[in-house]
Amino acid sequence: MIDATESVTIAAVTPHTLLLTPQGHLLWAPDPDGLHPLPAELQGRLADTFALGAGHGLLHLGATEIGTTLSSSLAWWRSFAAHYVTLLCATPQDANVAVSAPDDEWCHALIANAPPMRGAEYLTTEVLKALWVELDTALRAELAASKHPLQDYLKARHPAWNQVGRVYFNLAENHRDSEAPFAFLATYTSRLSTHGKPQHLPLSQALTEFSDGKSQARLLSLLTPVRNGALQCDWLREMVDAGEIFHPLRWTLADAHQFLTDIAKLEAAGIIVRTPGTWRAGRPVRPQVKASVGARAPSMLGQDALLDFHIEMTLDGERLSAAEIKTLLKSTDGLQWIRGRWVEVDQDRLGRLLERFRAIEKKAAATGLGFSEAMRLMAGARLDADVLDPADADWSQWTAGPWLAEALQGLRQPEGLAQINPGPELKATLRPYQQVGVRWLYLLTRLGLGACLADDMGLGKTIQVLTLLLVLKRERKNLRPSLLVAPASLLANWAEEAERFAPSLRLLIAHPSVMPAAGLRALDARRLKDVDLVITSYGSLARLPTLETIDWHLAVIDEAQAIKNPGAKQTRQVKRLKAGTRIALTGTPVENRLSDLWSIFDFTHPGLLGSDKVFAKFAKELAKTEHFGPLRTLVQPYILRRLKTDKRVITDLPDKTEIKTWCHMSPAQAALYQHAVTELATALEDVEGIGRKGVVLSFLMRFKQICNHPSQWLGDSAWGADDSGKFARLRELAEIIADKQEKVLVFTQFRETTEPLAALLGSIFQRPGLVLHGGTPVAKRRTLVKRFQEDELAPFFVLSLKAGGAGLNLTAASHVIHFDRWWNPAVENQATDRAYRIGQRKNVLVHKFICRGTIEDHIDQLIESKLKLVKGVLEGGAELLLTEMSDRELLDLVKLDIHSAKEE
Repeated sequence: MIDATESVTIAAVTPHTLLLTPQGHLLWAPDPDGLHPLPAELQGRLADTFALGAGHGLLHLGATEIGTTLSSSLAWWRSFAAHYVTLLCATPQDANVAVSAPDDEWCHALIANAPPMRGAEYLTTEVLKALWVELDTALRAELAASKHPLQDYLKARHPAWNQVGRVYFNLAENHRDSEAPFAFLATYTSRLSTHGKPQHLPLSQALTEFSDGKSQARLLSLLTPVRNGALQCDWLREMVDAGEIFHPLRWTLADAHQFLTDIAKLEAAGIIVRTPGTWRAGRPVRPQVKASVGARAPSMLGQDALLDFHIEMTLDGERLSAAEIKTLLKSTDGLQWIRGRWVEVDQDRLGRLLERFRAIEKKAAATGLGFSEAMRLMAGARLDADVLDPADADWSQWTAGPWLAEALQGLRQPEGLAQINPGPELKATLRPYQQVGVRWLYLLTRLGLGACLADDMGLGKTIQVLTLLLVLKRERKNLRPSLLVAPASLLANWAEEAERFAPSLRLLIAHPSVMPAAGLRALDARRLKDVDLVITSYGSLARLPTLETIDWHLAVIDEAQAIKNPGAKQTRQVKRLKAGTRIALTGTPVENRLSDLWSIFDFTHPGLLGSDKVFAKFAKELAKTEHFGPLRTLVQPYILRRLKTDKRVITDLPDKTEIKTWCHMSPAQAALYQHAVTELATALEDVEGIGRKGVVLSFLMRFKQICNHPSQWLGDSAWGADDSGKFARLRELAEIIADKQEKVLVFTQFRETTEPLAALLGSIFQRPGLVLHGGTPVAKRRTLVKRFQEDELAPFFVLSLKAGGAGLNLTAASHVIHFDRWWNPAVENQATDRAYRIGQRKNVLVHKFICRGTIEDHIDQLIESKLKLVKGVLEGGAELLLTEMSDRELLDLVKLDIHSAKEE
């Protein structure tokens, strides 16, 4: 039997993958998505190496798993590690020096092309450089333990690494020789110079250096990359057979072009290639077909905007004349001397690209270029292409014209947008990052484009949207109403925040808990002309088809992951809404799951990512090429995501934000609760004095238990997650927290509730958590706290309020959930302060679960109203004080408001 005081074990064995934590640590952890399960043997190898540390695991990936079929995310980490090993091989073998970390430009390029994966939002240059240091540290440790030279160590990992990088093929320009304008020389590195630079010697010198019999093995090892390259390149094999590889050579244009064509083969064989220093990225300049999109503002904005399109052919940014283009297209492939430099020419590719661009230009001149198509072309995301050819990017260039460039600049760097003023109607002071978010939303709204505001939970997405509505109302009279769709449990939160921060907004809550059925059915555009914002739930939207016929100014969906399933009826309903701008709000990193990304963008930007079938094919091609940059470039302007962990967002001390989390009751809960109210009314007729107090206290306990879960009152041990509104809301919150890889404390008054809560959370996090209650031995409590604080894979801690509400330091958590209320804010605050205390470096979100329309709701109203009764409640003994109420007051307190309690 599982010891619930220590952990809850997840029965199902899930695939593992690499997970980057918010602290920048790379861990081998269970993969809750399980989309790319690995063979058991490979999974075992990776588990063993990463158990030694991230550096050892990465070193294994980059040095040993060459050629192994991996998921896109693992392959990306392998390429990072393989780059380290490649540079390692170019390090002189007798030099015990660290491999220099890559520069910021290389890191940025690698991050931009990262595939969707767990923790991608935490990728930074600092994280990569820290992992680079771990790689180097692991290499030094493993090398020392092996007691072998580096070349033997690498050869044992994979033959391809044997002596990679010690032989260099050097190509140089020779302008004094018109017949052979290039020179070739093979060199090798043998040692570092006194200045710490690799010392290159002609390869022929190796024949002398290793001429004694004892060094024959070293000579053979040195020449292995050359031998491997000769197996791939006929011209190199001929040079080796003739012994010309050891001499400087005069090369013609054809020789040099053949060399350039085979650079990839040479590098794969382990040869380092060096070309003239004036050539960028190791190659001569190439002519490019250049397209400019959006030079001027379109006649209409939004997804239906039509943009202008113009093309030209350029060389290093300079426009080529028609005569020069004609000469290029008629010349042979290879190297051409144009405008005082060597130019690489691929006649077929240039002709094909020019033909395709001219066809787009002709279409744009006739009907205009659609916005979505223009954005896909700009990003290089050819959704309609049968085969993606990344090589075309070197021969073509897409640029934004002045109007589009200004718009994209604002979307990609909203910090630079002009300030906008919501006026005195906003009863709050926005943080700087919230001001940026409002300006970004305003720009997209003005452009008629959709937006996905994906800020972390607790950073204030609600107030940013309310501020946007105030700005729009302030600048435009007779504005059409906007619509907000949210889970039913969040409607009250929206109404309360609107009343608090934007009381001038005229709200209408279209939900059975507020409006009678007849009023809901009568809603139409005419009745909403004096309304600024209509708020409804996903469930009610399906029952109010009239809302689909109204042309809203904004259509906002909260907790947008609710539409991540494209085939769900709820998703289809939401996507039928008509609006000038569609906004999706979510606290989860949608860009890390391609299917979720497509479904949400199909709402905010219909057509931008194509149909689901087209996008699935496109995603498959991206995974095959391991080149996700175009997709990220395409969606990045329309996703704004800020993290609580980003010091540029939160510059002051972390905040404690308390949120009332409204929960509806399941039908079973509502029936049990109503029956208990009836029984209490009957029981009160026959008791008085001490007996009455006992009856009242027992029923108060029953109401609390029913609000938590029917099984807690019934004692049937079922604890179905769908039978309790609180369990359903906990699941929704936990899914977001799990996506963010954050930690959570869950407090409950009841020991019997701890294990079912831990079981539910374990199924969501796909990892065991910790449990502490009155039955936990005191000696184990310190161990549990230490594990929660130090083990990044211990995601949650369920605690009974009495056992865990005081004396514990649990600052690893950034979320605190009060699953049931103590009805004493002082006790709740004491429990909250287990996380929000000295040493906390994260914002703490406190979620207080309250069942709508029940005694929990009514007690909360009493606390908020600051009645005299509340002073006694605050000072303790709440239940005892409630026993002193009259029968009528007590029954009013516990009665069930069925309209508020039920979810729709």
